[in-house]
Amino acid sequence: MARTTKQDQVRELQRTLYRAAKADPARRFHALYDKLSRKDVLERAWELVRANKGAAGIDEQSIADIERYGVSRLLDELAADLRDGSYRALPARRVFIPKPGREGEQRPLSIPAVRDRVVQAAMKIVVEPIFEADFLACSFGFRPKRSQHDALQVLIDESRRGRRWVLESDIANCFEAIPHSGLMSAIEERVSDRNLLKLLRAMLRAGVMADGAVQREDTGTPQGGVVSPVLCNVYLHRLDRQWAERGTGVLVRYADDLVVCCNTKREAEAALSALRSILAELGLELKAAKTRIVHLEDGGEGLDFLGFHHRRVRGERGNKHLRFLARWPSREAMQRARDRIREITDPKRLRDPVEVIVQELNRFLRGWANYFRYGNSRLHFTRITTYALRRLALFVAKRHKRKSGYGMTVVAFVSSNRMGLVSLDRLVVTPSPFRDWRVKRAKPNAGGEGRR
Repeated sequence: MARTTKQDQVRELQRTLYRAAKADPARRFHALYDKLSRKDVLERAWELVRANKGAAGIDEQSIADIERYGVSRLLDELAADLRDGSYRALPARRVFIPKPGREGEQRPLSIPAVRDRVVQAAMKIVVEPIFEADFLACSFGFRPKRSQHDALQVLIDESRRGRRWVLESDIANCFEAIPHSGLMSAIEERVSDRNLLKLLRAMLRAGVMADGAVQREDTGTPQGGVVSPVLCNVYLHRLDRQWAERGTGVLVRYADDLVVCCNTKREAEAALSALRSILAELGLELKAAKTRIVHLEDGGEGLDFLGFHHRRVRGERGNKHLRFLARWPSREAMQRARDRIREITDPKRLRDPVEVIVQELNRFLRGWANYFRYGNSRLHFTRITTYALRRLALFVAKRHKRKSGYGMTVVAFVSSNRMGLVSLDRLVVTPSPFRDWRVKRAKPNAGGEGRR
């Protein structure tokens, strides 16, 4: 879609705020609140909320309901409420979702009302560029033009440099544990606009609705809010700054997931001690069950980070003299993929046309492959493709009330293109040290892995 003039105006606003913050690290911004009620900012905020979809909040108003009500009408009402100070955020609806790969564990998710998500998105549009100017290179999560693969590349680079003692951990209940007082103090380092600060405090105090009662705490940026990832990064920027002064090793942080790459075991142990001390000062702590020190050595154990399993391995075939840090989809990632494929091809959906099932399978497989293709994932791609093929064949067989062999015959042999099921062959790109993973690769080699 072509960028409109109003979108350009919002982008220019963000650039202006970023440049001003970058030029003067000590500047505190005092005229921001009026930007929230700008028509172009609210329209851009609505676009972000609509694209992200999501369920209704406690007011039971979905995105479709808002569109029937009138988007312009809603945005005009929000702008008027923000200008006269009558806007009030509703409590978020609290739900619990299973943690992937962890049976019995659940993650709290807070779902604000759609109207509140729009205001949060407007807040994000305005304040994010200011703090983005301050964030350090070790932070990768929920930041513009930074991704999981940027963080993963650091592990490849540091392993080549010899930092193969790795501390892995994550921050326990990070989104729920951030103290409001500390967060507001971090915000006030850069923002002095009283009206904006008042609105942000009101958002934090809005609380959540659980079991018919409103719960208000003095900690937490509820996971699920549009602005929560930015607020989390703002607070954890204090960790990054302290680490630059007191930490040892190379910190790689993606929101609340982190690793520290070190040269020796002693350095890794010192890093763990420093990390615990810094987090304690921030009112946070590491998750004990996920905290450990791993030595990435030939034939040794590996670690899981950002969906990948990382392990130091020996080269294959004529390259057995090579040693390098490889990565491929973790067991949890593979199991989640199989679970999703099984869900799409569930016998309960036998009334759906096969074409619809294949479209959903392809949509999932492409998205999954687009993330995991940057790694040493060829064998894992083959396993997932084979599993999807077998599940599709079983679905076809059950639809015709025949044995599974019939379905495989139809899908793999009678059909010239496996009934349209996408292939993941020749997609994998092997990562290389000190190379931007975005750089275009050469054609895949005989093993199906492209090289830079």
